Amino acid sequence: MRMRVHGHCRCSGLRLVGVLTTAAFLFADAVPFARAEGSSAEKEQKLIAVLRSDAPGAEKAIACKQLAIEGSSDAVPELAKLLMDPQLASWARIALEAIPGPATDESLRQATDSLTGILLIGTINSIGVRRDAGSVEILVKRLRDKDVSVASAAAVALGQIGNSAAAEALRKSLPTASAAGSPVFVSAVAEGCVLCAERLLSTGKSADAAAIYDDVRHAKVPQQRIVEATRGAILARQSDGIPILLEQFRSSEKELFNVALITLRELPGGEVDAAMVAEMQKATPERAALIIQAMADRPKTTVLLPALVTAARRGPKPVRLAALNALSRVGDASCFVPLLEIGREGDAELAQAAMQSIADLPGESVNAAIVAKLATPEGQRDPLVIEVIGRRGIVATAALLSSLEHSEPRVRSAALTALGETVGLAELPVLIATVVAAKHPEDALVAEKALKSASVRMPDREACAAILASAVERSPSVPTQVVLLQIVGAVGGTKALEAVGAAAKKKDPLLQDACSRLLGEWMTVDAAPVLLDLSKTAEGEKYQLRAQRGYIRIARQFVMPEKQRAEMCRQAFATSSQTAEKKLVLEILKRYPNLDSLTIAINAIGSADVKDEATEAARAIGGKLGNSVEAKALLTKAGLN
Repeated sequence: MRMRVHGHCRCSGLRLVGVLTTAAFLFADAVPFARAEGSSAEKEQKLIAVLRSDAPGAEKAIACKQLAIEGSSDAVPELAKLLMDPQLASWARIALEAIPGPATDESLRQATDSLTGILLIGTINSIGVRRDAGSVEILVKRLRDKDVSVASAAAVALGQIGNSAAAEALRKSLPTASAAGSPVFVSAVAEGCVLCAERLLSTGKSADAAAIYDDVRHAKVPQQRIVEATRGAILARQSDGIPILLEQFRSSEKELFNVALITLRELPGGEVDAAMVAEMQKATPERAALIIQAMADRPKTTVLLPALVTAARRGPKPVRLAALNALSRVGDASCFVPLLEIGREGDAELAQAAMQSIADLPGESVNAAIVAKLATPEGQRDPLVIEVIGRRGIVATAALLSSLEHSEPRVRSAALTALGETVGLAELPVLIATVVAAKHPEDALVAEKALKSASVRMPDREACAAILASAVERSPSVPTQVVLLQIVGAVGGTKALEAVGAAAKKKDPLLQDACSRLLGEWMTVDAAPVLLDLSKTAEGEKYQLRAQRGYIRIARQFVMPEKQRAEMCRQAFATSSQTAEKKLVLEILKRYPNLDSLTIAINAIGSADVKDEATEAARAIGGKLGNSVEAKALLTKAGLN
């Protein structure tokens, strides 16, 4: 939960990395630098004049904001006056937090003598942001303030300052704060202690930091503060903090277990890896799986990889799956064979996870190990080895072609699939040949999928389409031509469009049916002329109608110049023999209103079967064109006004 006070907030949420402290460093240091680079005494004086004037509050707020960049000690007196203004205090503090120098610090200290309530809290927050060591005595006194919110703000501000005096005061206040019973104040004092410890740890005083973290861990404070302090106590001790880390992994409290997972990722050194391998084996399957994922996020060690392989091979299924997932990120070539063995197991989920891990294993050395395995007689007849060749995109065409001759269908299927994922343009005829004349009927469908997979990923789709189109022309089998043309359609491009368009005009019903479907679903505007021609020349009303609808679809859905769309609509209406298609054209005209579409709609009124629809479309288009003189003239001439 965050308490926001006039633009400044005091955080009581998780602070695992000292976010507030870091932000204070950056803000306090970066803003003065910006001012030094672009300061202007003249600008500053103008802004100060605004503060002194009777200008509206909004203008003064903007001036305060600009003084955060342009201001110097000259602006401090006027800004300090605003600290008692409920509307402008937070704006003044924005500038005061950024302006360097003792004058600013003194102005904030003096203000604490006269302010109360929310204005005092805001000023204390600003003192904390500036990390003013000279305010420690003032803040220590405020720890005893009757207003819990003021005392809480003082505790956090002391934590932000974080020097030895602040740390001592907070540590002394921790037991009494716990006894006092105010949850807000207890949390704030504990937060201040954690901030002090973070500062000490960042300056290399790890023993002092650990002592403060321990104070918080053992105090009666909110659980969130204990979590923060526990993380700090472990990191402050480094390898000596491993016992504390293990305690949290065994804790029944979810928050402490979770902070252990986070801290494990941060704690350096090989000792923790060995400890976690042992802990992983003792934990429940659910927790062990989470520990494995955290271990995989750490830098690789000699202990980690063997432990993950062992966990992947045997044990509870959740642990094995977690280990397999981790190996996909941190494994190496040594993991290939063990993973391959798991891929042969009867459990489909584990087998699939193992194969995916092999596919994702990082490093070229993994590819070399797989290729070496494929080069062996047993590798060439192992469908799993062949499968990972395809999954990893390893080019091993010669070996895969040898596997195509194997007597086992599963081996041939794996080889075809792998070829589909790996061959280049030059080897495409190998797959085409299998599609055209498969030696084994059961290979045909796999070969088709492989050829399509290979074709659609070719960088030069025009060259690919040309090779496929040539194969279409050479094939004596119409069903095979249809298969190849479907792949041509998936490739797309100019040559593909030419090939499908030419095949659509042939007299064979299978080709007409397949190609008219392909053209009707074409995804580029250049198919429009081909479809228009087919709508006029195709043999059979079914194919003409399909071509018309494909042509209309392009006019309705694709991006094109207005003139081109209007001409397409005119052509579509003129060639449509069905009332339904004419109505579709009229809907397009309404969707894209302009003078050309209005003219076409008015002319369509002459078609008796859609007279009413055309009249309605013309009026709708005219209404969308608003005050267009030309549109009004066309409507008047047609008798529609």
